[in-house]
Amino acid sequence: MRSNGKHSLMIATVPFILLTVGCSSFKQSSQPPASSETAIAASIVPNSPKLDAKKILVGQENLSNQTVSKSQTCIEENHLDESMKFALQAANLAQTAKSKSEWDEVARLWLQAVAWMQAVPANSPKRVFAEKKVIEYMRNLAYSQQQAARSGSVAQFPSFDSEPLDQQLQLYLSYLSTFGRPDILIVGSSRALQGVDPAQMQQALAKKGYQNLRIFNFGVNGATAQVVDYILRKVLTPEQLPKLIIWADGVRAFNSGRIDRTYEAIIASQAHQKIAAGIRPQLAKAEPNSKTKCYQLPNSCKQKDNPKFQFETSSFIQNHDSSLAAISNDNTLSGYQNLFYRPSELNVSATLVSLDAIEANGFLPLSIRFNPKTYYQQKPYVSGAYDGDYRAFNLGGEQASAFDSVVAFVRSNNIQLVLVNLPLTDDYLDGTRWSAEVEFQEQMQQLSQEYGFIFIDLSEKALTQYNYFADPSHLNRYGASIVAQTIVANPSIPWPRARS
Repeated sequence: MRSNGKHSLMIATVPFILLTVGCSSFKQSSQPPASSETAIAASIVPNSPKLDAKKILVGQENLSNQTVSKSQTCIEENHLDESMKFALQAANLAQTAKSKSEWDEVARLWLQAVAWMQAVPANSPKRVFAEKKVIEYMRNLAYSQQQAARSGSVAQFPSFDSEPLDQQLQLYLSYLSTFGRPDILIVGSSRALQGVDPAQMQQALAKKGYQNLRIFNFGVNGATAQVVDYILRKVLTPEQLPKLIIWADGVRAFNSGRIDRTYEAIIASQAHQKIAAGIRPQLAKAEPNSKTKCYQLPNSCKQKDNPKFQFETSSFIQNHDSSLAAISNDNTLSGYQNLFYRPSELNVSATLVSLDAIEANGFLPLSIRFNPKTYYQQKPYVSGAYDGDYRAFNLGGEQASAFDSVVAFVRSNNIQLVLVNLPLTDDYLDGTRWSAEVEFQEQMQQLSQEYGFIFIDLSEKALTQYNYFADPSHLNRYGASIVAQTIVANPSIPWPRARS
C-alpha cells in the first residue's frame, strides 16, 4: 500500500578527433616498397575523377571496397601556410553561418586547419607556435560543432518546450539510427543524467562476462515520474526500448505536492499536440545523392631525423608578416581579426558548460567537486522546509499514478525495471529531507515486492563523500563511475546478453 501521509517540508566537450597526420617539409623522394604502402578506404562517386592521394572522401553512407594508394613521393608542403588558409576560410564563413550545412562546412574547415597545423614537424622552430594554434583551432572547431548541432531538428518536429528533452531525444533517435536500440536504457532527471556513467557500466559488465552491451543515458533535467512515463509510453515506441531500463533518481521525482514545471511545459507544447494526434518524432531521412565532401589533409610521410632542419618560411606568413607578428607578440587580432574569432564574442549561451558537454551515449560528465565552504559563497543555502521540490510532500497523487503506469507498461512489454535511489550528501539531508527520504525508501521496498521491479538503495554513507558530488544533490563523473560499478555489482539484476 502507498503512504499518503504529508509532511511539511541543466554545451562544448566535443568529440575527440584523432588525426594521424604529418609530412616533413624537406625535399626528398621517399619510395617505400609496394608492400609497405598504406591503402586509404574511400567512397567513390560514380563517374568521378581519380581520387587525389591527399583527399579523403567523406559523407557517403556506404564505403566502397575500392582503395587508393598513397603517393610514393613525399611532396614538400608548407603546413603552417595551408593551416592558416583553412582557418581564414572557416573564420570568414563563421561570421555569416546560420544553417546546419553552413556550420558543418565551418567545422570541416577548422578540422583541416587543425590537421595541417598539427603536421608542423616536431623539429621546426615554428612548432611551439603551431601547438598553441592547434589548441585555439580545436576550440573553434568545438564551437562550430555545437552550432551545427543546435541548428538541427528532429525531422522538423516541434519543440517540447524543454531544451534538455529536445536534445536528448534527438541524440537518442540518432543513436538508434546508428546502432539500433541499446541493451540498457537509463532514465530519470538530471540526477540520472549526471549520476550514472554508461561507459563505466559497460566496462564493469564486460569484466563480469557481459561483453559489448550498448547502454544509453536518457536522463532529462527536471524529469519527474510523469515525465519519465510520458517519454517511455508516449514519445518512444516499444520497438525503441531495450529489455532493461534503469530508472535512477530519488524522492523528489515522486513528490506530487511539488509544482511539476517540466511536465506542464511539455503538455502545453506544440510537440505534445503532435503526440496527441498519434504522430511520434523521428529523424529526417538522409537526402539522396547528397554532395560528397572532401577533407584535404597532409600526407602521412615518414619524417627524416634532421636536428639541423630549418622550417621554410611560409609564403602566407611572408605576405602578412606584420599582422602575424602583432598576433604572436602582442596577442591582438590586428590584421588577422577575421582569422582568429573568439566564441565568447559570438552568441554563446549558458549551455556550453552543461548540455553541450553531453557525450554520445547521453551522459553528462562533470568534473567539479562539491566543497560546502566555497559552494555556499556563491549560492544560498536552502533548507528542506523551503525547498520547492519537497513542497507539500506526498508520495501519492499524479506522480504515483505515473509510476504505476510505467510499472504496468514495462511488465506488459516484458521489460525489466530497476529503480535506483541515488545518494545525496549529508549536507543536503536535513531533517525535512531525511524524513521524506526514509518514507520513500520504505515505500519503494514494499512496492518492489508487490509489483516485481528491482529496488536498489544507494544512500549508504560510502557513496556520500563530497568528492563524488558536483553539488549537494548531484553526482559528478567520479561519483557516476562508482554508482555504475555499484549497480553492476548487484547480484539481483538479470543483465542481458549482447545480441549477435
